[in-house]
Amino acid sequence: MSEIGIGEVRAAEEAIRGAVERTPCLHSRTLSQIAGCEVFLKFENLQYTASFKERGALAKLSTLSRAEREAGVIAMSAGNHAQGVAYHAQRLGIHAVVVMPRFTPSTKLEHTRAFGAEVVLEGDSLEDAGRVAHALARERRLVFVHPYDDPHVIAGQGTTALEMLAAVPDLDALVVPVGGGGLISGVALAGHALRPELEIFGVQAARFPSMKQALAGEPIECGDATIAGGIAVKLPGRLTLPIIREHVREILLVDEETLESAVLLLLEVEKTVAEGAGAAALAALLAHPAIFARRRVGVVLSGGNIDMLALAHVIERGLVRSARLARVVVRMRDVPGALAKVSAAIAEAGANIVEVRHERAFASAPSSEAEVEFVLETRGAEHLRDVVAALNATGRGGASLRGRVLGG
Repeated sequence: MSEIGIGEVRAAEEAIRGAVERTPCLHSRTLSQIAGCEVFLKFENLQYTASFKERGALAKLSTLSRAEREAGVIAMSAGNHAQGVAYHAQRLGIHAVVVMPRFTPSTKLEHTRAFGAEVVLEGDSLEDAGRVAHALARERRLVFVHPYDDPHVIAGQGTTALEMLAAVPDLDALVVPVGGGGLISGVALAGHALRPELEIFGVQAARFPSMKQALAGEPIECGDATIAGGIAVKLPGRLTLPIIREHVREILLVDEETLESAVLLLLEVEKTVAEGAGAAALAALLAHPAIFARRRVGVVLSGGNIDMLALAHVIERGLVRSARLARVVVRMRDVPGALAKVSAAIAEAGANIVEVRHERAFASAPSSEAEVEFVLETRGAEHLRDVVAALNATGRGGASLRGRVLGG
């Protein structure tokens, strides 16, 4: 496949038919109101391995000869491609070896092993894992299944656009997460073949803007970590870069806080779990509302393989940002019954006490007073202000209370 076009994407569609989910592409009224445009979500987190990566992996595996299948395959991946290759290789009776970076989230690592793959943990980045994988491929004569820089993989990922435009033919734009560029390359090729006027936008974490930098001819400089680990790729694809340059209007960057907010929004509004990379396209709508205002926008929710501890942190941090979880410090007289009076005032204001820390020795208050730090559950910023006002009002009534919000 020297060139990739709609014909190759259609062929990939036939090759994966029945073995990969045709995931829904649904309108979200609530997210549309929040983002200021008509949002249509493509739920690729509903694939069996919870990621779009199955499409390209199976498209590639379906092209292997009998001898290649008997030899086995190898891939490098931070998680989602690993699971896609492992699952479909197992289903097709092909031995799979997957080289994963040492930092790979435990959820993705365990699932890859559960699908029967031989897992090798090497390196601190996808690029490190890639070097090891290429060496093992030569040593053991395995077929290399690249996560993005392979024409069959690109064509397989392009089937996402075929389904989106079949479900919502009049989209104005598609927004797609970008790591190495396999998904957006396939989506852009298929999308423009069907609707040349369609605008394609890519999204990268601000800490890993490798594709944006490569397109601008700038040196690639990336951070060390991002919640969007699935698109934390430092080396854009040799095949994908020219496709993106020709077909993608712009690569948008989103910061970590916006990525976390998008993960939480999808959980709260759509009751669906997305990993950081999976929520990146929605994050772009939140971060760049003027670009998409009043347009019909297809958003690829590319994956849902987030570690549960990471998700718990995202939820907790989101609750803090929205003031539904807050720390309030109350200074009061250090006498019997004072703490009970404060607790009663908080309860009467309708807040729930989660934690209490009663500080004497390290407090800045005089020795006759104490500082008590409360972690409270509230209904939001306005309710929190009411709680603090109620505490201060109680203090003015003779209880000598002074409350303030700490770090929130």
